[in-house]
Amino acid sequence: MMTAVRTILLAEDNANDIELTMAALRSNSVANEVVVVRDGAAALDYLYRRKGFASRSPEAPGLILLDLKMPKVDGLEVLQQIKSDRVHRTIPIVVLTSSREESDLVRTYDLGVNAYVVKPVVFHEFMDAVKVLGQFWAVVNEPPPLGKQ
Repeated sequence: MMTAVRTILLAEDNANDIELTMAALRSNSVANEVVVVRDGAAALDYLYRRKGFASRSPEAPGLILLDLKMPKVDGLEVLQQIKSDRVHRTIPIVVLTSSREESDLVRTYDLGVNAYVVKPVVFHEFMDAVKVLGQFWAVVNEPPPLGKQ
């Protein structure tokens, strides 16, 4: 059974990291539409179809790439809200962060993150990491059927 190509939500406030992530996904033929939001509040607005996202289609994203250190609402709060929500908790969330703090790592797993990736500082390592993430979560992983989450 083929599943529909679902959107990837990229919640990241660093313009350079956005550009690198988008380039890595494109260069690895990830066909999913990528929606970029610059802070945690916008990520939640997208998910719950509020404000500027009120008219978007109701399908949940197939993957959320989530930075931890963001303005307005940080990534931990976004993660906590999503994973405590019966409707959205099955959306795979990969934290893509520069934080090597053990407390962040432990907290994200306590909240139910699917993967925690420290952003490599070397360009080709970052590209490789995003390639693997995109291929696995957006292409290989079989999500629950829509409406059965």
